[in-house]
Amino acid sequence: MLVLFGNGVVANMVLARTKAGDGSWLLISAGWGVAVFVGAFCANEVSGAHLNPAVSIAMFVAGKMELELMVLYIAAQFVGAIIGAALVYAFYRPHFDATDDADAKLACFSTGPAIPGNMQAFFCEAIGTFALILPIFLMAAPSLVHGSGPADTDPILGLGSLGLLPVGLLVFGIGMSLGGTTGYAINPARDLGPRLVHFLFPIKGKRDSDWGYAWVPVAGPIVGAVLAAVVYRLMA
Repeated sequence: MLVLFGNGVVANMVLARTKAGDGSWLLISAGWGVAVFVGAFCANEVSGAHLNPAVSIAMFVAGKMELELMVLYIAAQFVGAIIGAALVYAFYRPHFDATDDADAKLACFSTGPAIPGNMQAFFCEAIGTFALILPIFLMAAPSLVHGSGPADTDPILGLGSLGLLPVGLLVFGIGMSLGGTTGYAINPARDLGPRLVHFLFPIKGKRDSDWGYAWVPVAGPIVGAVLAAVVYRLMA
């Protein structure tokens, strides 16, 4: 659901002959905010709204998740991202066929820097993810923030259904404030899973999948996640 809504809003804006072709960055940022809320709401009862390997890694580093569960969650997140990207392609297939811009087609699946430079993009992805995860930790239940009670070993973030809305607003804010440099992946599964779909699927007129950049939206968010977890532990 995260990728279906999130990558869907990108496709809706950048592909040829859609009704939203005259959209803006505001549309993309808002769409991704809604995507995070919808995805988190759907997954909340099952996994505590874990949609992002960076969040799961941060929970592990903060001592709030077992290694085996973190690995299981990350695997599921990648599978979900791949399925979501495949659905976006199936949904917009006539528009992919009608689009001549190969870069726009790739943008419907994965991110890339506005100005080339992998190390600067890595820095932006790390800071963007840090700005995502530390506030999520601080939005969580007080027992999680202060490291007391059963939440010490509970992987559930403890935000509750209504508490997921601020997380969507947070992602909307990151997009508006920090998203313009790289497209703010801030989620390894959200970028790498759809990038694999772009690589494997017979998309008419596609370009290469930019594997030289692909490590950035994976490694950057992981580093940002670890930094957020370390700061959280110092605060707790």
